[in-house]
Amino acid sequence: MPTRLTRYILFEIFRIFLVALIALTLLILVIGVARQLIREGMGPMAVLELLPYVLPISLQFALPATALFAVCCVYGKMAADGEISTVKAVGISPVQLMKPAFVFAALLSPAAVWLGDIAVSWGEPGVRRVALHSLEEITYRVLNAEHSYTRDSVFSISVCDVQGKTLEGLTVTLYGDRDEAPTQISARQGQLELDPERMALILRVVDSQLTGGDSLRGSFDGEDVIEISLDNAVVTRSPADTSPSHLPLNQMRTEAIRTEKQVESDRGRLAAQVGFSLLTARWQDIAADPVRPLENRIAGGSYRLVRLRAEPWRRWAGGFSCLCFVIVGAPLGMITRTADYWTTFGMCFLPILLVYYPLFIFGLDQAKDGVLPPYAVWLGNLVLVAIGIVLILRVRRH
Repeated sequence: MPTRLTRYILFEIFRIFLVALIALTLLILVIGVARQLIREGMGPMAVLELLPYVLPISLQFALPATALFAVCCVYGKMAADGEISTVKAVGISPVQLMKPAFVFAALLSPAAVWLGDIAVSWGEPGVRRVALHSLEEITYRVLNAEHSYTRDSVFSISVCDVQGKTLEGLTVTLYGDRDEAPTQISARQGQLELDPERMALILRVVDSQLTGGDSLRGSFDGEDVIEISLDNAVVTRSPADTSPSHLPLNQMRTEAIRTEKQVESDRGRLAAQVGFSLLTARWQDIAADPVRPLENRIAGGSYRLVRLRAEPWRRWAGGFSCLCFVIVGAPLGMITRTADYWTTFGMCFLPILLVYYPLFIFGLDQAKDGVLPPYAVWLGNLVLVAIGIVLILRVRRH
């Protein structure tokens, strides 16, 4: 294929891709993120501080759609203007016309993988960190509007009224572990203050009463200070305590090896403990401590190991969806033969939406549960490639 024609196709794809990417990313940032954050009580300055962290999150969703949009528009317009027929008439195969799009998508896909890795390992923790630092402002905004505020599974606050920084008739519920009953604090008045260095919310209350479980009761006259730890609301620092979906790719293998060794060690300890109980005829110990905690650790470690093995496959599959979308979109754009951008994109994106994402979610769920091997997350990608090959053969014949 002439170099000039290759450059022309690449330029058109890149031009439309860049414009669409900027538009879609801004749409996600301004409408999908900023409005929601402001609605939840976060101020404009905090939203601006969030933008660098939200940008890679937005881009990882925008890249596949904009790559598909660009190739559909370029090849749909070329087909509608008769350029495809002209090129075929001079002996150039339509497959040759698609090669620039395939090269473009092949180069874009690793970048999408990298952006996805940055989004989950740096972007999402950054969003939570900024939201935590704005917690005092958010809490007062929500209490002013709704008179109640809940922070994940850490605490909840309800008030009768808010006068400036003073909370009238407040009730605070502190949630502990799943097995622990929540602790409730009622007070005539109170004030909130965030201590970001200690990762704690300082609650200054007046004439308070404390209730915890069935036995804990207390009444305190005058002013008292209560510290609410926010450690659970902050992204964990240790890879061993971090969800696999938030680990960077370069730590996955190391953490999987560490988890596997831990599971094997726990299994050995469990076998030794059960064997000792059998030898000493302590049958009751088999279904009690310390056997049960070991069984729970083994079950949790095994599930974490399965997720650690599936997560890298998920991120690579998500990034290379750009290439798979283009493999389907380029020949489909030629088949539709319309210069209307949105008609072409809709005819291409709707079938992909109905085929790819259900298969991707199915493969991911089965891989996380250990029912299918980790590479099952590529099921949607492989189906798209198969469909794309069929479409390419059809374009080549006709």
